[in-house]
Amino acid sequence: MNRKLLQWGGIILIAIAALFLFEFFVPKSLFSKPQYTVFSVTKGESEQDIIDALSKQKLIRSPLFFKLYVAATDNRKKLQAGNYRLTNHMNTAKIATAIATGQSMKEYFTVIEGWKLTDIAHELEKRNIVSAKDFLAAANKDWTQDFPLLKTTGKKKGLEGFLFPDTYEVSPGKEPDHLIESALANFEKKLSPELQREIATQKKTNFQILVMASILEKEANNMADKKIIAGILWKRIAAGMPLQADATVNYVTGKSDAKAASADTSINSPYNTYKYYGLPPGPISNPGLESILAAIRPVASSYWYYLAADGTGKTIFSATFAEHQAAMRKYFGS
Repeated sequence: MNRKLLQWGGIILIAIAALFLFEFFVPKSLFSKPQYTVFSVTKGESEQDIIDALSKQKLIRSPLFFKLYVAATDNRKKLQAGNYRLTNHMNTAKIATAIATGQSMKEYFTVIEGWKLTDIAHELEKRNIVSAKDFLAAANKDWTQDFPLLKTTGKKKGLEGFLFPDTYEVSPGKEPDHLIESALANFEKKLSPELQREIATQKKTNFQILVMASILEKEANNMADKKIIAGILWKRIAAGMPLQADATVNYVTGKSDAKAASADTSINSPYNTYKYYGLPPGPISNPGLESILAAIRPVASSYWYYLAADGTGKTIFSATFAEHQAAMRKYFGS
């Protein structure tokens, strides 16, 4: 009797083990044509939400066995947000492992030269990579412990100007920290020790260079003009003249006019360089390397004034205020 019970018990155990192995490791559609599906897990979804969605999209055979596998492998709290490229030839174990280890589809996101933090945030949200709110909150954290170069700027929070324009790998639905870390690391790499030494010999700070570069990025669209404008603006600071850079006023108003409106130039903001002397308190955009180099290596000239000719992309330089007024009348009728 006991021997028969043992035999039956062994058979039952083998059958149960076979069932688990089948459910865990045999794909739902082993012999059908491979079909690929983009499966999205959004931030905040529960384990049950993910299981229900997998079942609804017919990616798993059994919600129960998927849950058992996740529990058995201690992955219940590790399921990650992202977009996953799954196929009907993947078994329960592979699908669960992919989502638990974050093997999501990689996308690429480009930070454009001259974008502000809000521009980056809105584009990230538009592409469903991360919400604008979450990105801006992450950008407002103190990153100085991880990126020592930030300490040299004297700025602990707010990354306007520090996210280097480039193309970065991103994973939709995940925290924005990875993108920020990549952009900050890139910034530290681009502002090399050699460039920092060059800045120091000019009795300037890294932060001053970055602020100037952020203005140049918005004021001109080619290296030659940027270097001349840099020379003009540094010369104005030395002479105690206001910078009167329209881009700084646009930063306050949110406009993108080639010439700031007269009423806007009286706005009471430290970023209004018509009203306040010297550099604004922080960068007004995220500048590229060309603008940073122009800020470090300005070109000396006889010019004191410049004007972005509306619609032409051309910069008009003037040595005297009378010449500048003539250019204003020619291109703007004022």
